[in-house]
Amino acid sequence: MGFRRVLGAYLAEARSECLRYMRNPGFMLPITFLPTLLYMLFGVVMNRSAGADVARYLLVSYSVFGVMSPGLFGFGVSLALERDGGLLTYKRAVPMPPGAYLLGKMLMAMLAAPMVVLLLLAMGISMVHVPITVGQAGLLLMMSVLGVLPFCALGMLIGTLIKGQGAPGMLNVVYLPMAFLSGLWVPMNELPKALQQIAPLWPSYHLHELGLVALGLKQGGVVGHVLVLAGFTLVFVVIAAHRLRRYG
Repeated sequence: MGFRRVLGAYLAEARSECLRYMRNPGFMLPITFLPTLLYMLFGVVMNRSAGADVARYLLVSYSVFGVMSPGLFGFGVSLALERDGGLLTYKRAVPMPPGAYLLGKMLMAMLAAPMVVLLLLAMGISMVHVPITVGQAGLLLMMSVLGVLPFCALGMLIGTLIKGQGAPGMLNVVYLPMAFLSGLWVPMNELPKALQQIAPLWPSYHLHELGLVALGLKQGGVVGHVLVLAGFTLVFVVIAAHRLRRYG
C-alpha cells in the first residue's frame, strides 16, 4: 500500500472509533458524570468560600480524575470486550495497518478528555469564580490531551490481561485507589507518610503535579514529571503490544 492509502486507512479507523464512542451515551455519560458530580459536591457546594488556592487545587484534582477515565475505560474495557468477541482477529484479516486500531482508540480518548476538562472549567468559572487566566486554562487543556496517553497505555495493558466481563470491575479497582493515592481527593501532605512515599509510583500523581504547576500552585519540576509519564506510557505500550502479538 502506498503512503496515501496507509494514511487514509489510519484516518478512516480513527474517525470510525471517535464517532462510535461519541455517539454512545453508555460511554460518554459515565466519564463525564462522575468527575462533574464529585466536583459539584466537593468543589462547588462544600468549598464555595474556601479561597482561590483551594478552588484551583480542586479544579486540577478533578480534571486529572476526569482525564484518567477515557484512557482507562475507553481503552481497557473496549479492548477486553473486542478481544473476547473476536473483533481483533477479524481486523487482522482485513488490509488495514495493524496500528490503526490502537491509534484510533488513543485519538478518541484524546478528544474525550478535554471535553471533560472543558465542562469542569465551565463549572468552576461560572459557579465558584475560580481565578484562572486564559493561558492557565489552555495549559490545563493541553495537559488533558497529552496526559490521557499514559492511562490509554495502562488501559491497553489491563485489556490484554483480563476477560471482557471482568474489565469494568478490575479497572475500577485500579481507577479509584489510584486517584486517592495520588492526592486527588485528599491533599498529599494530609496522607500518611507511607502513602506519600509511594505516590510517585502512580502516573496520576505526576499528571496532578503538572496540573498544579500549570495553575501556579507549584513551581518547577515539569521535565521530570513529563519524562516519568512518557516512561510509564512506553513501558505499558511495549508490554501490552507484546501480549497482543502473542495472545491476540
